Amino acid sequence: MTIDTHCHYDMMENPTDYISKAESQGDIIIGMTNLPSHYRMGKAHVVGYKHIRLSLGFHPQLAATSQHELLMFDSLVNFTSYIGEIGLDFSSAYSNSKDIQIKSLRHILSKISGDTHKLVSVHSRKAEKELLALLLEYRIPNVIFHWYSGSISLITNIVSAGYYFSVNEAMTKSANGRKILSTIPKERILTESDAPYNKHYNIRNTLEYLNMSEKEIYQNFRCLINRMKY
Repeated sequence: MTIDTHCHYDMMENPTDYISKAESQGDIIIGMTNLPSHYRMGKAHVVGYKHIRLSLGFHPQLAATSQHELLMFDSLVNFTSYIGEIGLDFSSAYSNSKDIQIKSLRHILSKISGDTHKLVSVHSRKAEKELLALLLEYRIPNVIFHWYSGSISLITNIVSAGYYFSVNEAMTKSANGRKILSTIPKERILTESDAPYNKHYNIRNTLEYLNMSEKEIYQNFRCLINRMKY
C-alpha cells in the first residue's frame, strides 16, 4: 500500500483506470484539482471509492485568469473535507500576479478559517514565508506543504505550526531537495507523486531513499487524518 497525498489524476490520460487500479491495490490517493470547475467535473467519478479522494483547488498560477471561479469555490467548499491545490507562487513567471494571488488566497482561507475538518495541500514556490504567515493568520490547522523547496530555516517554523510535508522522488535527485529531506522530521513526512506533472514520481523509490516504510508513512497520515475528527 502506498500513500499519495498530492496527485493530479484528473489530468491523466485515463483517470478512471489509474484510480481503479490504485483502489484495487489498496493504495490511498488524494487527488488535487487546479480549479473549482475541475473539481465539480471530477467529483462524481470518485463516488464509491474507499481510498480515493478529490480536493477542491484554486491553483495560484491560474489566479490572474480565473477570478470568476472563486464564487464556484464558495459554493462547493462545504461539500468536501479536502482542499488543494491552493497557495502562492512568486517565481519569476508568476510574480506579476502576486497581489491577485494573495487576494485570492485570503478569500479562500477566510472560507475555511479554523475548520478542523479540512485537510489542505499547499503550493508555496518562492513564497514559503508569506504563505506560512497567511495560514497562521487564518488559523488553518491541517496543512501539507507539497514539494517544499524553500529555506531550510523555515522548516522549523512550519513544523512548529503542526504542519506536514509531502515529498517525492524528484526531491531525492537534487542537492537542495536532499538537504530539505534530511531536515524534515520523519514524523512529519508524507509521500506524494505530483503526477502527471512530475516525471520522477515513484513513491517506493522515495521511501527507499528516506529509509522509511509504507507503515511509517501510514502512521503519519493517520495522525493527521485523526485531527479532522475533532
